[in-house]
Amino acid sequence: MEVQRNFFIFTFLFVSFLLWQAWQSQTFLNNETNEKKDLIVNFIHAKKNEKKIFIKTDVISLVVNMHGGDIEEASLLSYKDKLYSSQPFKLLETTSDFVYQAQSGLIGKDGPDSLLNNSRPLYFSDKKFFKLEKNEKELRVPIKWVSKNGVIYTKTFVLKPNKYDIEIEYNIFNTSKKTLTMNIFGQIKQTINLPKKRNIYSGNFALQTFRGAAYSSVDNKYEKYKFDTISNNDNLHVVTENGWIAMLQQYFAVSWIPQNLGQNTIYTSILDDGIAAIGYKSPSIDVLPDSRTVIKSKLWIGPEIQKEMKLIAPNLDLTVDYGWLWFLSQPLFKLLSILYNIIGNWGFSIILITFIMRAITYPLTKAQYTSMAKMRALQPKIQEIKERFLNDKQRLSQEMIILYKKEKINPLGGFLPIFIQMPIFLSLYYMLIGSVELRHAPFILWIHDLSSQDPYYVLPIIMGLTMFFIQKGSSTNHISDPFQKKIMNFMPVIFTAFFLWFPSGLVLYYIVSNLVTILQQKFILSNLEKHK
Repeated sequence: MEVQRNFFIFTFLFVSFLLWQAWQSQTFLNNETNEKKDLIVNFIHAKKNEKKIFIKTDVISLVVNMHGGDIEEASLLSYKDKLYSSQPFKLLETTSDFVYQAQSGLIGKDGPDSLLNNSRPLYFSDKKFFKLEKNEKELRVPIKWVSKNGVIYTKTFVLKPNKYDIEIEYNIFNTSKKTLTMNIFGQIKQTINLPKKRNIYSGNFALQTFRGAAYSSVDNKYEKYKFDTISNNDNLHVVTENGWIAMLQQYFAVSWIPQNLGQNTIYTSILDDGIAAIGYKSPSIDVLPDSRTVIKSKLWIGPEIQKEMKLIAPNLDLTVDYGWLWFLSQPLFKLLSILYNIIGNWGFSIILITFIMRAITYPLTKAQYTSMAKMRALQPKIQEIKERFLNDKQRLSQEMIILYKKEKINPLGGFLPIFIQMPIFLSLYYMLIGSVELRHAPFILWIHDLSSQDPYYVLPIIMGLTMFFIQKGSSTNHISDPFQKKIMNFMPVIFTAFFLWFPSGLVLYYIVSNLVTILQQKFILSNLEKHK
């Protein structure tokens, strides 16, 4: 029995040893396999990046593909991707489902670039990573290519601290014995259909802005060109001196600004895989034998900061699209910026600008409530006239006009302040969704982004309550039509539902405006009561 037990123990230990050895071998193989996988992934990643260089300043980082020297990625380091994200906002990007690139090159008779057959020069560089160090005034990133006939092409990216404009400089050393003829081009291409991760405002109509191409020429200071128009092959062909081309989206822009003399050709085209392109082509440039020629262009990749864009190119600041009320939105933004520089909070600046606007329009508000009070006092006489001339519409209108003239009442006086307020309201709305300075701008408590909707819908509800109190103070008793009365009583609910989607900064403006209205309403009506 003892022998059997010992045999079983020995057998158990032996089998356990074999199992342990097998497990160890498998673990080793797995580890080895994983290491091989890691090496393969790293090798693929290295292969993928061996034809790329990386450039970084204090405000922007770029990835340049050495095959053509195009900028394939651009991250804006001072702007977050999303409100609570730690990642910088990526403006240019090249992935399997989305392409957004800034391309440039030399085309024409002797130009080394050809977009049609994808024949682009493969540049080389001494380094893979370039960084603008502190206290440096500029960063120059040269990449080179030598043609078969010995012509040396040097493409240099020139970046400066705290700047979003990049100078692209082509230095062509023609070592051959013949004159070379070429054109410089700049092109921006982007996938028309946005992937979900980029289409963040698809469910909110109130926060959607123009996304597409734009250009400036001698004849048109600023002209938008829709992606739909490009996709329908209704392509642009404009010949102009100077000018610029751009692709726009909410708050950010990418723009090529030619730096050459002569007539540039601005064009659009639809590429494969649903990609739209807008670009420019310079006139022909001759490079003489045994000589150097420098050709420059400028590229803006960054936020739509009006004061900076204005210095880069004429009318480039118009890409901050304030719609048809730009003539009101621009001075409002300047005033708001002045207040912000004093206060240091965009929310309180909006409150202060509301007080200023309501003070300016106070005479109209007074006229409105005076007219409404007089109309309310005249209701018995109006009702009497309506009953007397019930079947004679023409006579009824004449008698009403006579009554208004006698009492010195303008029946439209109560609506005039509303018509004045609406353009101010709309211009502020365009300003909030178009000014990058207000992107992710916090106010107080739960409002962390004045350009976005209130996440808890508190402000729209408060706004609805202020509308209700204004209506109570105005009183709808003088409205005889029951249907009109129901509509008026239901208006605060409609407005509340509508404002759920609007930027919280705009709702804040409306709340403060309504509170001022309530105070003005009480003050004006009490004065009218005293002078009866």
